[in-house]
Amino acid sequence: MIFTEKPRCVWPGSDALYRQYHDTEWGVPLHDDQRLFEFLILEGAQAGLSWITILRKRENYRAAFDNFDVSRIAAYDTDKIAALMNNSGIVRNRLKLQSAVANAQKYLLMQNEFGSFDNFIWRFTDGKPVQNAWRSGDEVPASSEVSDAMSRELKRRGFKFVGTTICYALMQATGMVNDHTMDCFRHEELHTRLLK
Repeated sequence: MIFTEKPRCVWPGSDALYRQYHDTEWGVPLHDDQRLFEFLILEGAQAGLSWITILRKRENYRAAFDNFDVSRIAAYDTDKIAALMNNSGIVRNRLKLQSAVANAQKYLLMQNEFGSFDNFIWRFTDGKPVQNAWRSGDEVPASSEVSDAMSRELKRRGFKFVGTTICYALMQATGMVNDHTMDCFRHEELHTRLLK
């Protein structure tokens, strides 16, 4: 029997963790506020680093950040930040850690205003994923007019580490855009799921 591997986007390479993330999570429309918050914090933590670095530390982040319980993180004090700075399982950048706490506080305000963060964030794509049709990974942009607008609005509301590139990565991760390349088996799967 000849085993034929499914065609994928190029970026996961041969790394098993990266492939699993690509095959099961990346680009899947997400509407759960706690998981959206997790991605917001992890994408901010990624700034200046590679996503695989953060992905390998993801379970450590979940343990260190109370499984991304927004209310708990919003109440973190200087002692908790100091403890996080001593946690070798996460990225120990004081500004990123402080921004996670500040962003949690702003996140709670957004939930109160819009009913959920999900209601707020998906407005930028009119509530449905943008279906792109990239032929190669080289065509996939690092930002868009939509991520520019999202970044501006989040910054206006006091969020940190939410530049347009981070916002676009958030959109990709949470399925607001389908940026799997056309030759990737996930592109059609996710597009078909949308049509059902």
